[in-house]
Amino acid sequence: MTAKHPDDKIRPVAFAEALGERYLAYALSTIMARSLPDVRDGLKPVHRRLLFAMRQLKLDPETGFKKCARVVGDVIGKFHPHGDVAVYDALVRLAQSFAVRYPLVDGQGNFGNVDGDNAAAMRYTEARLTEVAAALLDGIDQDTVDFRETYDGEEREPVVLPARFPNLLANGATGIAVGMATSIPPHNVGELCDALGHLLDHPDCDVAELVAHVPGPDFPTGGVVVESADAILAAYREGRGGFRLRARYAVEPLKRGQYRIVVSEIPYQVPKSRIIEKIATLIGERKLAPLADVRDESAETVRIVLEPRSRTVDPAALMELLFRLTDLEVRVSLNMNVLDRDNVPRVMGLGQVLQAFLDHRHEVLERRTRHRLGMIARRGEVLAGYLVAYLNLDEVIRIVREEDHPKAALIARFTITEVQAEAILNMRLRALRKLEEIEIRREHAALEAERADLEGLLASRPRRMRLLGREIADIRRRFGPDTDLGRRRTMIGAPPAAVEIAPAALIEREPITVLCSEKGWLRAVKGHGNGGETRYKEGDRQRFVIAAETTDKLVVFATNGRFYTLACDHLPRGRGFGEPLRLMVDLGNDHEVVALFVHRPGRRLLVAASDGRGFVVEEDQVLAQTRQGRQVLNPAPDAEAQVCVPVSGDAVAVIGENRKLLAFALDELPVMSRGRGVILQRYREGGLSDAITFARARGLSWRSGERTRTETDLTPWWGRRGGAGRLRPRGFPSSNRFTREAGFGADD
Repeated sequence: MTAKHPDDKIRPVAFAEALGERYLAYALSTIMARSLPDVRDGLKPVHRRLLFAMRQLKLDPETGFKKCARVVGDVIGKFHPHGDVAVYDALVRLAQSFAVRYPLVDGQGNFGNVDGDNAAAMRYTEARLTEVAAALLDGIDQDTVDFRETYDGEEREPVVLPARFPNLLANGATGIAVGMATSIPPHNVGELCDALGHLLDHPDCDVAELVAHVPGPDFPTGGVVVESADAILAAYREGRGGFRLRARYAVEPLKRGQYRIVVSEIPYQVPKSRIIEKIATLIGERKLAPLADVRDESAETVRIVLEPRSRTVDPAALMELLFRLTDLEVRVSLNMNVLDRDNVPRVMGLGQVLQAFLDHRHEVLERRTRHRLGMIARRGEVLAGYLVAYLNLDEVIRIVREEDHPKAALIARFTITEVQAEAILNMRLRALRKLEEIEIRREHAALEAERADLEGLLASRPRRMRLLGREIADIRRRFGPDTDLGRRRTMIGAPPAAVEIAPAALIEREPITVLCSEKGWLRAVKGHGNGGETRYKEGDRQRFVIAAETTDKLVVFATNGRFYTLACDHLPRGRGFGEPLRLMVDLGNDHEVVALFVHRPGRRLLVAASDGRGFVVEEDQVLAQTRQGRQVLNPAPDAEAQVCVPVSGDAVAVIGENRKLLAFALDELPVMSRGRGVILQRYREGGLSDAITFARARGLSWRSGERTRTETDLTPWWGRRGGAGRLRPRGFPSSNRFTREAGFGADD
């Protein structure tokens, strides 16, 4: 007979089918064995194996510590065939009081800190179980849960822990699987026990009644949850949502009206060092103008000191700014995606999670009761055999002395079981005293009474529910709000009121001088009054010199009728020639700058085109958000924007290229947001040269050489809008332009 060739075992399989089959197996393994916790004990396999291995090492809360390396070795050698780093990281997290609300491991040594520093190596640290972990393991030897073989078949491990403690919600869980994730924040166990007690008494209660007992998460690092009650209720009802968590702070008054802000609690899972580093970076980049300094004065507790730049800075506004720019405010997601008792991933609401815990505890109670009944039956059988021996002591002694097979003879003579016969044969002579018989009868009677009570417990669901209630009350007493561990740490606050923060608050305020040349090179120099010391490129010269501050906005009006907006703190600085304005905004080469000025909220502008049409526009409406600018004035095809001046007074003066001047009331001009406008002055030939607004009672002024002239009698030039006007008054500048406000296109 010829042997089969190895190639005969190879069968062709489509690549997509093979890949899908293997990826599905990997996904299921990730979901069930790594990422999602069990709804009953709230643990993942690695955590469950850690606690069980520590129990086998007898690392109870009352005993001494053992090296973490010993624990990790037992876990990876017996139960968890993965790397020691992953197992040790899991152990470290269970011991960190700032990472776990109710630590399951009592660590001795360096287990990291809230700054984000790592723990020491496992050969230097020691660990043992905490009282909470002991509660999770309570009853594991009483057949309360199923066991399965380990990966190598040499040991057995629990499928789930008895979990007398509601660990899933109390400590929370996070994990990312394939196509799904879980994120459950920690909660206060005292409040969970109250909700469980209410659910026992009212099985059909609404989630709103449970939320009355569990108002929100309780993080180990404290903080303040600022979320609306409706949002919290919706999140707990659906099992999906989130919570806004803020740092807790206080304002400490100092002398002379000064103050400082002290942050005493930071958001959950945010390293303190990262917060301080971010704040320091913002201060260094001048993006946090109201804040002067940040210091870390933390010792055993968190203490971050914030020094405002001035006592006039509003503390609430400053903190609102920090909440927006740093991790002093985070959003903690809620996604209660867990494995149910059938190992099926499900997203559960608060009521379903609590009910699953009660169902598990009820099953544990029933199994523990049946296990105890079995022990009573076995002990009762042995005690009954002892009583038979006492009643027939002489005969028992004779059989033991004379018979070759005393066990069989005892069974045949007294009709007892093999277990009873073995127990009789193993009795010591000192147990044949009369007092021992009395003790055995007393013990037998007590066991019979206990058996009857336990059978009654199994037959009565109300009794079992009452017993569960007492167990929950005991957990509340041991770990509830009356203990240091159980007091609530996170405050449940109201949603913060909307605080409007001006963009200027993000910028350090300092004086600058904005310089723009005729060819459009723009830059800023520090301080005021520095325009005369500036050099320009060859063939170029100064056009605009504007005193401003870094918190201001610079507005540009071009011949295409568009307004552009620039932030003064973003203007190029230094000793160079600056940068071309056309590179900062989308201004074509065929258009020029008409006016350049600092934005003043609430002001109005008069805009006009070369064909003599124009209108008044609110300055707040011309600000642009993009490089493309905002189209406000729509010049005719053969015209271009010519004038942009601030509105003041009650009259308008217009002069054309034909040197004719017209003055009329400002009320005749409409206020528009966009368009061509109305006719200001009519021309037979030429177009508009300039326009200005003024107060008629004070007269019309202009510069003439070194002097300023004012014409108070404007009767010859006064008329209605749209008129032709009359020749300009004597002494009017030959440039045909009025005296402008600085920064509005004046020829300096």
